Amino acid sequence: MSRYRVLMFAVLLLLPIAAVTPGALGRSSGAQQKSSGGWTLPADAADTKSPLTVDDKVLAIGKKVYTDKCQKCHGPKGLGDGPDADPDHAEDMNLTNQKRADRNPDGVVFYKVLNGRRSPKMPAQKDQLSSEQIWSVVAYAQGLRKK
Repeated sequence: MSRYRVLMFAVLLLLPIAAVTPGALGRSSGAQQKSSGGWTLPADAADTKSPLTVDDKVLAIGKKVYTDKCQKCHGPKGLGDGPDADPDHAEDMNLTNQKRADRNPDGVVFYKVLNGRRSPKMPAQKDQLSSEQIWSVVAYAQGLRKK
């Protein structure tokens, strides 16, 4: 058999497997949805729990990530008053607002950091941070909420 025929045979043999295996082509098996705020979140984002046990080490990592990646917009205390903050969306950028806590459990915040959004702008961190770093900054940011 020619090399071309072997290759075509392999493609035709594997094509049905790839079609029924969502992860086979690099896609997530969880359906991604756009929310009304422009966020890309999986349907189960609100139920997604951190795999990390929050301790001093996790919070220290989260604080460093927050300082490096988030503080310039969200501000040092999470009030949405950083030097690069969008003044038209200061309330959205305020991480301390307890009233917004129910809409932003850990899993939702994780996917917001992971995927970002266009408007108001929040850079996606999926190519910049590991999952552990994102979960750490989620733990740190959630701790900024007013009690």
